[in-house]
Amino acid sequence: MPTFKNGQETTGYAARSNESAMEPITFERRPLRDNDVAMEVLYCGVCHSDLHQARNDWGGSVYPVVPGHEIVGRVTATGPKASKYKPGDLVAVGCMVDSCMECDQCKAGDEQYCRHEPTLTYNSPDRVDGYNTHGGYSKHLVAREDFVLRLPKGLDPARAAPILCAGITTYSPLRQWGVKKGSRVGVIGLGGLGHMAVKLAAGMGADVTLITRSEAKTKDAAKLGAHHALISTDPKAMAAAANSFDLIIDTVPVEHDLKPYMPLLDINGALVMVGQIGPMADFNSVPLIMGRRQVAGSVIGGIKETQELLDFCAEKNILPDCETIRMDEINEAFARMERGDVHYRFVIDMASLEGPASAKQS
Repeated sequence: MPTFKNGQETTGYAARSNESAMEPITFERRPLRDNDVAMEVLYCGVCHSDLHQARNDWGGSVYPVVPGHEIVGRVTATGPKASKYKPGDLVAVGCMVDSCMECDQCKAGDEQYCRHEPTLTYNSPDRVDGYNTHGGYSKHLVAREDFVLRLPKGLDPARAAPILCAGITTYSPLRQWGVKKGSRVGVIGLGGLGHMAVKLAAGMGADVTLITRSEAKTKDAAKLGAHHALISTDPKAMAAAANSFDLIIDTVPVEHDLKPYMPLLDINGALVMVGQIGPMADFNSVPLIMGRRQVAGSVIGGIKETQELLDFCAEKNILPDCETIRMDEINEAFARMERGDVHYRFVIDMASLEGPASAKQS
């Protein structure tokens, strides 16, 4: 890791290789640039992509990896030209900390689709100094002011962190496909993403159906706001549900078959994938052609849309269902996440990471 002149030493947890456990680390945050915001990290959500990056499942991980892109913090200092926040403000940072800010997508508020690639919150080269970014599994964070979000009053900071990834990942397609009162929305899967999709779609006034292989999840879905449940392994129920959805949000995080779900869409309906990143099973084009249906993909949302989501969640009192853990419980949390043993998101209380890290300097 680099040593910065006048940088801030901080502690965190990192993976040092694709086979290592997460362990304490000491490193430096960069000195404040003119438009930067420095913050103490209060809470950080645990996303499945954190595990993927730590283990280099997608390739390209640069070690050590300090994960975390669902971040709630308190401002400690600002750069001389930063004007949106002041020390003491509660703020949030999601999956991005910079972009080119000049291309058509950035100017349209879709920084996540920056033509020159956004700078991700961790495991991504900084646009100015080229050093690898490090995320929210740490006591402190420094980010460009334009990518720091305001945490609305009334939104519990201890539970808000997963909104910055699980929330915006599902909110963005709901907004982009025009979900409103009366829209018929299906949600495949009830994990970290799926439970937020159900809550948000219900908050928009949609008629929401959980589509699941597990009968056991139907009661949870009802508590989260789903109006119906559809068991995907029941051929009669699936046949009866043909043409009954305007939009289906597919949150399944592994390779799977889309063929059973395509007939569920009505004419002009869309199935939007937000879970699996990578290969998918082949599917038949007939349902697409015969119903003017579409399969699409979506990744997080822009900064303006993410702020809109935070405000929407505050207005509607929508919060993720979370289990709070200590920082030193992260390896157990990763193992449980792999088993699906979490309802529905882990959030690290960063107050549990006190003092200098016990690990060697990197």
